[in-house]
Amino acid sequence: MEKLKDADVREVLLEKLQVKHGEEPDTLIINEMGVCLGQSRVDIAVVNGVIHGYEIKSESDTLSRLPTQMLDYNKVFDKVTIVTADDYLEKVKEMIPDWWGIIVVTNKKGQARMKYAKRGRKNPSQDPYSLVQLLWRDEVLTLLKEKGLHQGILSKPKNVLYERLVEKIPMVELKQLVNQTLKSREGWRVRE
Repeated sequence: MEKLKDADVREVLLEKLQVKHGEEPDTLIINEMGVCLGQSRVDIAVVNGVIHGYEIKSESDTLSRLPTQMLDYNKVFDKVTIVTADDYLEKVKEMIPDWWGIIVVTNKKGQARMKYAKRGRKNPSQDPYSLVQLLWRDEVLTLLKEKGLHQGILSKPKNVLYERLVEKIPMVELKQLVNQTLKSREGWRVRE
């Protein structure tokens, strides 16, 4: 039997997420979202009240990039669920943090079948600086202006703008602002 590929699993996962969130006007589903300035790219992100990353590890994948991806995802996402081939389940359990969720994918006559092995919990420790790096420069400038925090830094590099946001806005509010900004963004693939 032919191995399931990322695209096979992604298609089924996207269908399930559309069914779950399709009627929610305040929910955005993003394919291939870059995090940590593009160092890693989560397969699917769902942005609503939280930012939830879904990482696919199909039968055709390897786990070689997972340690780096984990470090990056742990900095940014409120929740993470790994969608893994049954063959990788035990190894994945050893690798991931205990707050991650796990969906197991089995190959039923060439069709991806999914079931939860473990529901995830909220991330206990996000990094505010990595979180604001999800924003584009003009989005950061808009937020700084709205909060009256833009004096003397409008022409500074992005890292200075990110630092100002992180220094001046509490994490709870920062998460809400990033969430709202991502949901209102247009032209996702124009600049990243």
